[in-house]
Amino acid sequence: MYNRKRDKEKLLVRALMEHREAAFRKLFDLYRHDIYAYGKSILKHDEYAEEIVQDVFLKIWLNREKLDPELSFRSYIFAITRNLAINFLHKAANDARLREEVFYKSQESYNPAENNIDAAYYDRIKQQAIDILSPRRRQIFELSRNRGMSYEEISKELGISVSTVKNQMSAALETIRNFLFAHSDLTLIITFIAFGWL
Repeated sequence: MYNRKRDKEKLLVRALMEHREAAFRKLFDLYRHDIYAYGKSILKHDEYAEEIVQDVFLKIWLNREKLDPELSFRSYIFAITRNLAINFLHKAANDARLREEVFYKSQESYNPAENNIDAAYYDRIKQQAIDILSPRRRQIFELSRNRGMSYEEISKELGISVSTVKNQMSAALETIRNFLFAHSDLTLIITFIAFGWL
């Protein structure tokens, strides 16, 4: 059953790569509900989840020639969804109207009994996320986030190039984001973004 579904998906992806709109429509119909549900689980808003669906499939259409039919299309679109949601949360953190709508209004729908998250919980999750980093990445991350050092200052302190610092920070942030998304907790992610930790 799984193999049959994978084969069908590969055929649709190949057809999409050849600019066939019917294949695009079928892939859209196959995955739009899953993408919507995933987007809503992160953003907690129907409207923004719908926008994410549109943005994901626009990105797919614009980059259709670069798709790889041998890779899981489902995994690929979920990765795109996650990245777009992160970008949206970053934008919301810096936009007063969006911040009000996403960060505060979405909290109104939360059940305090179910979402009793305190500072100790945040600290524990934060430490768990840091602990999964390699020693060098952890050191660079902590110098940046805990001591507020610039990439140039970290470069001098550790005797490595600025580009190495940037690459290590980028990899560290990706690992931490993946860890936080595994917890599927909007409040947690928002808090870390709002405090400039992500």
